[in-house]
Amino acid sequence: QVQLVESGGGLVQSGGSLRLSCVASRSIASIDNMGWYRQAPGKGRELVAVIISGAIVNYADSVKGRFAISRDNVKDTVYPQMNSLKPEDTAVYYCNAALNRPGGVLDYWGQGTQVTVSS
Repeated sequence: QVQLVESGGGLVQSGGSLRLSCVASRSIASIDNMGWYRQAPGKGRELVAVIISGAIVNYADSVKGRFAISRDNVKDTVYPQMNSLKPEDTAVYYCNAALNRPGGVLDYWGQGTQVTVSS
């Protein structure tokens, strides 16, 4: 089991920056994939960025060049640094931990943190 606690959301003007944090209840070195997703009003949840097996990083096309995800194995924390924010980045951002098991993938989610970008 993994519990995830997010923080760092808020209101920012277009072009500004925010850094979110996600603290895991267990060593993130033991978690296969750590990532961030977001859900805007009236839309489905979409991938923002993910670190796969601690090394491979994938970003959504919409955030490439603006967002950077990193991890701190000592603090068991994952950070997305979000720069050049746009109004369309407004969403609830969720941290995700995925554990690969023989029967499938176990997904764990944080409670979400609101990011609002004003124009």
